[in-house]
Amino acid sequence: MTLPRRAHPRPLDIASGRVDLSHGGGGRAMAQLVEEMFITAFDNDALNQRNDQATFDVPPELLTGGRMVMTTDGYVISPLFFPGGDIGSLAVHGTVNDVAMAGAVPLSLSAGFIIEEGFLLADLQRIVLSMAKASKDAGVPVVTGDTKVVEKGKGDGLFITTAGIGVVPPGVAISGDKARPGDAILISGTMGDHGVAVMSQRESLGFETAILSDSAALHTMVAAMVAAVPGIRVLRDPTRGGLAATLNEIASQSGVGMLIDEAAVPVKAEVMGACELLGLDPLYVANEGKLICICAAADADVLLAVMRGHPLGGDAARIGACREDSHHFVQMRTNMGGNRIVDWLAGEQLPRIC
Repeated sequence: MTLPRRAHPRPLDIASGRVDLSHGGGGRAMAQLVEEMFITAFDNDALNQRNDQATFDVPPELLTGGRMVMTTDGYVISPLFFPGGDIGSLAVHGTVNDVAMAGAVPLSLSAGFIIEEGFLLADLQRIVLSMAKASKDAGVPVVTGDTKVVEKGKGDGLFITTAGIGVVPPGVAISGDKARPGDAILISGTMGDHGVAVMSQRESLGFETAILSDSAALHTMVAAMVAAVPGIRVLRDPTRGGLAATLNEIASQSGVGMLIDEAAVPVKAEVMGACELLGLDPLYVANEGKLICICAAADADVLLAVMRGHPLGGDAARIGACREDSHHFVQMRTNMGGNRIVDWLAGEQLPRIC
């Protein structure tokens, strides 16, 4: 008896096809989606093993006296595409940056896709290719992943979850609890670009702006900073809640107060105008390609020079200092000459921003 030959499935109809429940069902349709959509795009030796996990080598020079770092994150941004990026590139940049803020060298990423039934295959491919490009540009591969499909109405198009691992070089101990009175507070560039870029695409807001999201991987700038000053106290990327919320987090962790100068905080005129229109404070608006650095005052000029010499740090600025304060308040010297409290964010100012 001759068994019939298994028919080779037709390629995915990217141009007009949509995701259906079979693409998450564990059968042939799911295998085809994974093969043609994800493995083809991300294409690296660890992923191509096609196992339920990834095995890969860690450069021995990084492990000698170093420590491992791991982070995890979820991306639910709306809309999925925005000026300067999309949910795919954002997921790579955000995860790489979370690893880098420990002073670590990012090594590998994982990605989980939760896709709503009916999602356009063309949009999925656009996002996956953008994510793959961001990963390759950063030199940090996506080595394992997962795909799930939920029923129509049970999701919102696409969510992405990620994890990232890296290695902290020996002698580096950067942490949010290490800021000390007298330390300088530096930022790598203008505040609020990402949040305004995303808000400009939201329905019924009625304004346009040329601002692009600042979404970018910061690990190469961090590596240069750590090489110049291994004793950096704190690094943090001011994402949700922006500069204000992040400084309050660090002040609370370290048990210090902070005083920043409003005139020293760089904000693009277009961002300031959009924030005034929407009634927002740019200090609370999200960033996805900027960092806060807290260091000994004597190291500030060196680190500023390193940041300004990097393509992503041209607008770096020294904006204030840490100080003794039992209440751990963050205060700002205003352009009018007074001081005001820069408090924690109350509620959700900009939902679904990352």
